[in-house]
Amino acid sequence: MIRYVRFHAAIALIAIAGLSVGGTALADDSGSKMKDPLPDSFTLAGVTLYGTIDVGVAYQSEGVPVSNTLPGGLEYQAFTTTRNFAGSQTTVAESGLEQSKFGIKADIPTGIGFNVVGTLETGFNPLSAQLTDACASLADNSTLPQGKQTGNADSSRCGQFFNSQAFGGVSNHDFGTLTVGRHNSLQLNALAVYDPQALSYAFSFLGYSGFDGGSGSTEGARWDNSAKYVYQNGPIHIGAMFSDGAADSGMLGQAFGAQVGVAMNGFSVDAVYQHIDGVVNLRSSFDNEGINPVPAPGLAAYISDDESWNVMGKYTIDLGSGMKDSNGKPAPSDKVTIYAGYTHITKAHSSATAGYAQGNYPIDVGINIDSSAQYSLEWVGVRYAMTTGWTVSAGYYHASQNSWTISVNPEGPDGVGCADAGLLCSGTFDEVSAVADYAFNKHYDLYGGVNYSRVQDGLASGFVGTPGANATTGSEDQLTVMLGARLRF
Repeated sequence: MIRYVRFHAAIALIAIAGLSVGGTALADDSGSKMKDPLPDSFTLAGVTLYGTIDVGVAYQSEGVPVSNTLPGGLEYQAFTTTRNFAGSQTTVAESGLEQSKFGIKADIPTGIGFNVVGTLETGFNPLSAQLTDACASLADNSTLPQGKQTGNADSSRCGQFFNSQAFGGVSNHDFGTLTVGRHNSLQLNALAVYDPQALSYAFSFLGYSGFDGGSGSTEGARWDNSAKYVYQNGPIHIGAMFSDGAADSGMLGQAFGAQVGVAMNGFSVDAVYQHIDGVVNLRSSFDNEGINPVPAPGLAAYISDDESWNVMGKYTIDLGSGMKDSNGKPAPSDKVTIYAGYTHITKAHSSATAGYAQGNYPIDVGINIDSSAQYSLEWVGVRYAMTTGWTVSAGYYHASQNSWTISVNPEGPDGVGCADAGLLCSGTFDEVSAVADYAFNKHYDLYGGVNYSRVQDGLASGFVGTPGANATTGSEDQLTVMLGARLRF
C-alpha cells in the first residue's frame, strides 16, 4: 500500500510540473510546424525530471489479454516463456515503442573538476498505473491453466520502486565515470544503440525480451549491487562492470562484463562480453500437462551460469547537401542508418540451488541444467530519419537453440532428453517488423507498425496449436499490428 501511494504521488507531481510550464514555445527540430508547449527539459541546478507515456491499440492474430503488471502489458511476440496463446486479441495497449517511465537524472558540477552524477528511474503501466512487475504477472496467473491467463513472463522489472536503474557516482572529463548501484547491463545499453527498432516492446525481439541483454536470462539484464566504469578518449570508448549479486536479487552469484567500441565518420562498432553466475530463470507455473507444480506464492525456476559475447555495428549515411544554416552550422538533413549484430550465449549448470527472484519473490528450483544450452542471435535493420518529422524503420531478428538436457531432480543426475522434457530441443525464432513514426516535435509523436514472429520446433514446444505437449517439431505464428501515441518530457 505504501508503494502504491508513493507511486501515485509521484505521478501527481509530474502532472503538476507539466501544467506549470504550459504555453512555452520551442523551436521545432523536426521541421514540423506544431508549437511545443513544453520546455526543452525540466532541469534545475543540474537535476532533470523526465518521463515517457506510451499508449495505443493493438491487434494480435494470437495472444492473451493485457496484463496490469507485465512490462509492456501484452505478450507482443511469439518468443515467450508462457506458451500461452488463447486466440486473437484486439485491445488497448501500452509501451509499444518505449517503456512508459519517469525518472530523475543528476549531473551537478562540484567546482573541483568532478561532477556528481546519478539516475533514479522506474517503469510503469499507464493503463493500470501500477509499477511494472513481471514476477507478479507470473504469480497472478499461477492458479490459471494455459489459455485462460493474462500476459505474463519473466523480467528484471519485478515491482522494485526503481525497477529500471538506481545509481550514483562521479564523472570527470579526463578520467571517466564511476557509478555504484543498480545498472542496466553493458549489453542492454549497447543493444539500445544498435537495435534498429530501439528496443521497442512491440516491434523488436531485443526489446521485448531481456534474453540477449541478460546474456541468456532476462533477470540478468539489470544488475543490483554493481559498480560500473566507462571512459571515452576521442573515437574510442571502453566500459567495465562488476556485481557481487545477492540472494534476493535474481543474480545469486558474481557477474562481470567488459565493452570496447569505436565511433567515427558515421561508423560505430562495439564488442561486449558478460558472465553471470547463479542467475534466476522463472518458468510458467504450469507444466505442459496443465499442472501447477509450485504452490503459491512460490515461482517455478531454474538457475544457470550464463556467458555471452557480442559484436554489433551501425553505419549512418548523411543525405544532406553540405549546406549551412544561418549560424554556419550544418543544416538538418535526412539520415539513413544500417544496423547489424551477433550474439552467442551459453547457459550452463549452476552450483546455486536456492534464492529469490528480482523483487525478492520466492522461487522453487525444480530442475537443473545437465548439458549446456547454446544460442545464436543475429539481427539486421535500417532506419530512415527525415527532417519532416517522419522516421521509418525495419528490422529482422533470428535466434536458434541447440538441443540440451535437464535433470528433474536438482539433487540428482537423472538426465531427461529434450523430447521427454519439452522446450529443450533445437529450434528457431524469426521476426520481421516495420514501423512508421511521425514526431510533431521532440515531445509528441504518433506511430504505427506491424510485427510478424514465428517460433519453430523445440522453441515452439508447449504452444497451443503445436502437435503435442512435448513436441519436437511444429511452429506457432503471431502477427501484431499496433497504433500508438507517445509523450516524452
